Amino acid sequence: MPDPVIRLGVTGLSRAGKTVFITNLVANLLERGRMPQLSARDRIEAVYLQPQPDLTLPRFAYEDHLAAMTGDAPHWPQSTRAVSELRLSFRVRGAGFFGGLVGPRVLHVDIVDYPGEWLLDLALLDKSYEDWAEGVLARMAGRAEARDFMALARAEDGALALDEPRAMALAAAFTAYLTAARAAGWSDCTPGRFLLPGDLAGSPVLTFAPLPKPAHRPRGCLWSEMERRFDAYKARVVRPFFRDHFARIDRQVVLVDVLGAIHQGPRAVEDLRRTMAEVLAAFRPGRNGWLDRLLGGHRVERILFAATKADHLHHHQHPALTAITEALLRDARSRADFAGAQTAALSLASLRCTVEEDITRGGEKLEAVRGRLADGRQVALYAGELPGDPARILAPAREGAERWLNADFSMMGFAPARAARKPGEGPPHIRLDRAAEFLIGDRL
Repeated sequence: MPDPVIRLGVTGLSRAGKTVFITNLVANLLERGRMPQLSARDRIEAVYLQPQPDLTLPRFAYEDHLAAMTGDAPHWPQSTRAVSELRLSFRVRGAGFFGGLVGPRVLHVDIVDYPGEWLLDLALLDKSYEDWAEGVLARMAGRAEARDFMALARAEDGALALDEPRAMALAAAFTAYLTAARAAGWSDCTPGRFLLPGDLAGSPVLTFAPLPKPAHRPRGCLWSEMERRFDAYKARVVRPFFRDHFARIDRQVVLVDVLGAIHQGPRAVEDLRRTMAEVLAAFRPGRNGWLDRLLGGHRVERILFAATKADHLHHHQHPALTAITEALLRDARSRADFAGAQTAALSLASLRCTVEEDITRGGEKLEAVRGRLADGRQVALYAGELPGDPARILAPAREGAERWLNADFSMMGFAPARAARKPGEGPPHIRLDRAAEFLIGDRL
């Protein structure tokens, strides 16, 4: 009888910290001195890396990423660019009297890392080109990053015959917008392969853009060709990814940079809420016949929504960050719960980069954190006081406010800290053990 296997998917939106999460989760499962909340910790006899079972997927570069974050000049590793996989195997003694009689057993955890931008594409499968283009153009209209593309799109007549150089110019301008929008903190950056094209770069399946619908659409016109390429993207890029990779996921982590969105302002928070609600349609099979067929009826058993970068806040503010995350994802979580998946939300730091420190500003004592910037300087950060009531964040976001009223939230780009580790300890973290307990603790 083969050993049991759990396929753990890890994804999130850009800069949420997928690579750091996987690397430090593995490091702390191999060396469990900092994992007190993992209930099976004392029954785990050994944990070891093995070759991943899928020989067609790249191996997650665990050793390289760990060396980047814990070396003499610690720095952040390269972010996720494609699907990768890593197998972690556990030899565990059974619990209780009878567990001791049967001897240790082996559990394999296959960690599948994939870009969150690709997960966003799931929402495209249920949309026509016309619906997608109309929605994208409406959301882009008020964004400074879209100024150049919007000027091109508004000047274009989609009823004219296809001219390939014009189509390529529109696709390039749209890709430039998506790149700038992602850097500015916007979440709805689809299609995802425009940002991470791989070997599809320059192909017609990535050479389309949203255009206003013309009154007349003669055969071979630009608008109709954009529609044809959009449909091909769904059929030849999106569906195969979900069929071949996503359909086999058993447990899932969705990492969210909630603090980054709050720092960007109310519109970024609402954009994140709306985007995640669309994305998490992936976790409610049974509601859509086409999705059920695509996933073969498979259900994700557990989903963890994790707000990252909790080390930017004093621990007294962590409950507020978790509450905002739960409220932000309430719609999406309720849909997943309805489909039978067990869900949880928490705030964590996959790699803790700061220490807590009290500072004085304007005669007022503030609970802050101190960390190292990329240039080596040590700085203290007070990110602002998150409200205890999440409605004070979500209500202005839903109402379209341009800025927070009587509040200011800050972020800094902390680098990994230089830290000595004791034997048997993984890198420092915040609540990574609680995440592991929720995701795989019941199977250990």
